[in-house]
Amino acid sequence: MIQRSRAVFEPFPPHLNIEEVVQTTPSFEFAKRISCDSVSQFPREVLELYVLTHVVKLGLPLVITGFDKHLDKDLFSEKWLQQHYASQTYDARDLGKGANLRLTLGHYLKNMATLTEPINASTYARQSIQRLYLKDIDCPQEWHRALKQLIPSSFFYLNQSPMNGPKSPASQFPEPPKTPQGEAVARSGDLMSSLPVTMRAENLMCYIGHEGTYTPAHQEMCASLGQNLMVEASDESYENGNGKPTRPGSSIWFMTGTQDRRVVSEYWMSTLGHNLDLENHFAQLNAWKCAPFTTYVVEQRPGDLILVPPLAAHQVWNRGTRTMKVAWNRTTVETLEMAFDEALANARMICRDEQYKNKAIVYYTLERYSGLLRKAPDSTHPEVRMLQEDFQRLFNMYTDILLSESFSKSSPAAKEIEYEKFESNITCSYCRCNIFNRFLTCPWCVGEGNDTYDICMDCYVLGRSCRCISKLKWVEQFPWKQLTSRHETWRQQIIAFKYDGPKPKNPPTLLVARSELGRKSLAEICQEQMRLRPWVDPTKPKEVKGVTPSDDDESDTDSRARKKRKSNGSKAPNGKGRCHMCKNSECLWKLAACEKCSLYYCYGSLFRAFDMLPQDAMQRPHWLCPKCRKVCNCSSCRLDDSMKPHQPFNILLGHDTRKIADPRSVESLVNMRLSNLALLKTFGDDNAERLERLRCDEEKRRQQQLAENDIHVGLDPPQTESPIGPPSVMYENQLPGIPIDPALELDGSYMSLG
Repeated sequence: MIQRSRAVFEPFPPHLNIEEVVQTTPSFEFAKRISCDSVSQFPREVLELYVLTHVVKLGLPLVITGFDKHLDKDLFSEKWLQQHYASQTYDARDLGKGANLRLTLGHYLKNMATLTEPINASTYARQSIQRLYLKDIDCPQEWHRALKQLIPSSFFYLNQSPMNGPKSPASQFPEPPKTPQGEAVARSGDLMSSLPVTMRAENLMCYIGHEGTYTPAHQEMCASLGQNLMVEASDESYENGNGKPTRPGSSIWFMTGTQDRRVVSEYWMSTLGHNLDLENHFAQLNAWKCAPFTTYVVEQRPGDLILVPPLAAHQVWNRGTRTMKVAWNRTTVETLEMAFDEALANARMICRDEQYKNKAIVYYTLERYSGLLRKAPDSTHPEVRMLQEDFQRLFNMYTDILLSESFSKSSPAAKEIEYEKFESNITCSYCRCNIFNRFLTCPWCVGEGNDTYDICMDCYVLGRSCRCISKLKWVEQFPWKQLTSRHETWRQQIIAFKYDGPKPKNPPTLLVARSELGRKSLAEICQEQMRLRPWVDPTKPKEVKGVTPSDDDESDTDSRARKKRKSNGSKAPNGKGRCHMCKNSECLWKLAACEKCSLYYCYGSLFRAFDMLPQDAMQRPHWLCPKCRKVCNCSSCRLDDSMKPHQPFNILLGHDTRKIADPRSVESLVNMRLSNLALLKTFGDDNAERLERLRCDEEKRRQQQLAENDIHVGLDPPQTESPIGPPSVMYENQLPGIPIDPALELDGSYMSLG
């Protein structure tokens, strides 16, 4: 198998002048910065709209500075941690060895100067340097309470109401309506707060690092919004009896925009040879300089709060003797939409835990918002109107969830479906995603301690399962009538909403939405595939046949000789078909058959050569193959002048999911360990051309999104009557009647892209 060269880790020098680097690199620019003091001068809605537009919709990082002037220096200090948490043990990450080292917080803090001292201009690149990073540790409750009083509640951890918190700016709206219980009828700043306490993901974390520690390039989990505040850093003072002053601490952030995420991901794979989703590579400075996208740079110092856009790649390098940061993530309606559209599918492919329980967040948020709206005495209040808008968007997501879980007309009998009450603790045995309602379980593959083998519908369609492959049993965690009843109740509630302008079209019933879907649902595909796929007796493992596709016969290393196959012409053996692309004969259940020409394509070829997942072919009642669509890129079809061969947009480096999935697992349709590099060689493997195609595609998508949201970029700042007065230019389709005031920005520019 063709191997891709991989970029190696190269540390940043301690004497790096980041100001000079940004000024001399055309693709680098500093992220926008605003002052926390200026934030308090504006109505809360201005700040919310600014963050929504700049960070979420434009997908650009933002830095809010000056919190260090308001932090309690005695509380947020190395000395306070030594006094109160010195004996607490944590796992420090040894970045050089890729292993954890158990130690006490006091021992780590006392020896940070010792860890930093060997790193200088002549030694920083040595592999023997020890880099111990105390990351993802629980935030002290004392810090949590103090930050809750300091950070505007609109973007603080588990915020359920933006009106809470002493540091929340005042609203220019009238007092929002309240329920009889005194709860404000308003949207939550973090939808994780809608979940029952036992189901929430604890993601308020601390990060303590020294010179040379780092976080590899990654995206925030589940497309959530990231917030990272540096609360303390070394400042050249003498500490712990050391004879030398500490080095000043700071962190260098290299960040990208959300709109560049596909180009960034492809650049990571094609040029650097790493998968960005795996979060295992810290890119060199030169790699960022040569990148075909804009890089936003921040040198974070104490008091700097960085807002990280959803799906934006970023990496962090710590400098000095000590840096201490507190970070958390927020889930909003916008990030949920991005999670369902993109982030969850990417995480599933690499088997990354889904800790945020996104589908459950949709369900429980609808429950909460529905109760608030029923009790709202004034439906014309701006807060209520915005709540109604979010409610409708959440309802659309809920409809999609139910449609994906809808059975075909030949639904399993009630007695064939096992019921397991939802407690948010069931995860897929393969991809480890959280399962909201329906899934499949194997009655034979039960391990020690009643360890069942549970598989989500997405993975089963992809060909992932236990070795039994078929005859799995259905399980649901909510009575289906309960979910459909909620859907109809919420639909009627939306129909009853009052609107200032023309009333939009009423949402359809679930039955009508199902008939208009135009494709098979995920549950229906699973039903169909269980009829097609053979059952393998788990007591006779030696008789397992057809578990792995023929492309598994291709060597994972160049040293292993390929197995010679006997040619049988174009005719496949009985009960099998021959893939038009790779020419291998396969069992029919492992092939997609064309409705028009009856040609077969194996799912592995569709995945690597045509950027198609098995579901893309299975969900269509009348599927047309690449040859009939005139895009086939096999060796024979490329000679046909009428063909426009499909050139894969993405490099697939191959990822061995078996190392992460349950040991009982198999891949029966697509071997994820194989790459598509050999195929790309036939097209010249021009990285620059492929990246440019992706960039142009992303730019068209971005311009379309900006037009749909009526967001104007590069305009002159709106004229205002006073520094904090109402502007004469209003931005529609945002918060009703709320301006974006340019005075929020330190440099006076209005969100230009540079």
